[in-house]
Amino acid sequence: MPRDDPALNRSQKASPTPQRRRLLIIGAIVILAALGWGLFTVIKPAFQTRIVITTGADQGIYRGFADRYAPILKRDGVTLDIRSSPGSVENYQRLKDPASEYQVGFIQSGTTTPQETDHLQTIAAVSYEPIWVFYRGDVTVNRLAQLRGKRVGVGVSGSGLLHVSQVLLGYSGITRDNTQLMEADAKKAYRCLEEGCLDAAFFIGRPDAPMQQLLLNSDLKLMSFAQADALVQKFPSLSKVTFPRASTSAVSDRPQDDVTLLAATALLVAKDNLHPALVYLLLDAAKAVHWREDYFTQLGAFPNLNTDEFPVSNESERYFKSGRPFLQRYLPFWLASFIERRLLILLPFTAVLIGILQALPRMMEARIRNRFAVRYRGLKSLEDEIWRTTQPSNDLLVQWRNEIEDIDAQASRISVPMRYLCDVYALKQAISVVRERIAMAGTKLDE
Repeated sequence: MPRDDPALNRSQKASPTPQRRRLLIIGAIVILAALGWGLFTVIKPAFQTRIVITTGADQGIYRGFADRYAPILKRDGVTLDIRSSPGSVENYQRLKDPASEYQVGFIQSGTTTPQETDHLQTIAAVSYEPIWVFYRGDVTVNRLAQLRGKRVGVGVSGSGLLHVSQVLLGYSGITRDNTQLMEADAKKAYRCLEEGCLDAAFFIGRPDAPMQQLLLNSDLKLMSFAQADALVQKFPSLSKVTFPRASTSAVSDRPQDDVTLLAATALLVAKDNLHPALVYLLLDAAKAVHWREDYFTQLGAFPNLNTDEFPVSNESERYFKSGRPFLQRYLPFWLASFIERRLLILLPFTAVLIGILQALPRMMEARIRNRFAVRYRGLKSLEDEIWRTTQPSNDLLVQWRNEIEDIDAQASRISVPMRYLCDVYALKQAISVVRERIAMAGTKLDE
């Protein structure tokens, strides 16, 4: 009796469902996207040849540093894109913005309150930034408290000088309520001192900077911080330094005494995703520019890592211990960067590839075994049905014979490597056993 029996399709493998096909397509897209992203992240940083740096005023100390870094970096094919700013505070705001194009900048110690979420790192401390207070009048000024009630220039908004000067004045009881504090850049403050519209003003910069040379050779008086030790205790980000007698002019004996100054530290800070190879190039430039001795430090005092305001980059720690990485010492920057970047990615990829290559033979064997398993399942299902049916009809016998021949035909069409041919003939032997069962069932029916 004809019937719609699953046994008719015992040895046929179910075709993938629409849901399974969708999952396979989505999986393939995800894998391709991941590979594309990986390739992009590998290639793009390896060929990065531009660094955007935020400095300070056009004639300021930070701009001077960047201008000296630029030709050193250019020798390795890297362009330093220098962008001016009001100063340290603005530089910090630019760098901590993850969406900004700024990658590196100078930040004055003590002018910010870094957070872990800033994702910034110190490349190196590069120089002292002495703080100068010039004033008018015949009375010697050596304490900030003496400026109470006067007109004082304190820097401009966005600059580190404005922050530091207000903090130092605050320690001495001077606020905007009892003293006229005027925000002015260095040029304006100097002009106001000369014209008499300011009594004193804060400046920051190296002694050999044009503005400091102008001030030191003028008739204005330079304040020596008599309370420097106490102020450094209150403001640990500052250091006490000495501007030696006759440093401006030995002929004129200017200044005529050692002058005690306070100094902030200029920090070269970068986003923590800056390519490591570029960090090493910046360290080379900083070393070339800041290694020499000056008025306040001995040869080799800068650059250094004597700071804890921002986390120190791993590359900087390695650099100060052992210098540039091996490849960067002997190969051009672009080539060393290319190789290092690819080794970083290729090593884990190689490990994964080896694992895949090892798994492929097992996967292939499992696939071949599955081809046999499908036929064996159909054969076993057919044999079970034969044993269960004690009185098969003629139609059922015809159906069984058709099925066994179909299984036999499928077994003959199995495409496998030569070493699996013994499995093919083992399957055919099993088919022969079931065929004999069918023949025996037909013999019983004839009897």
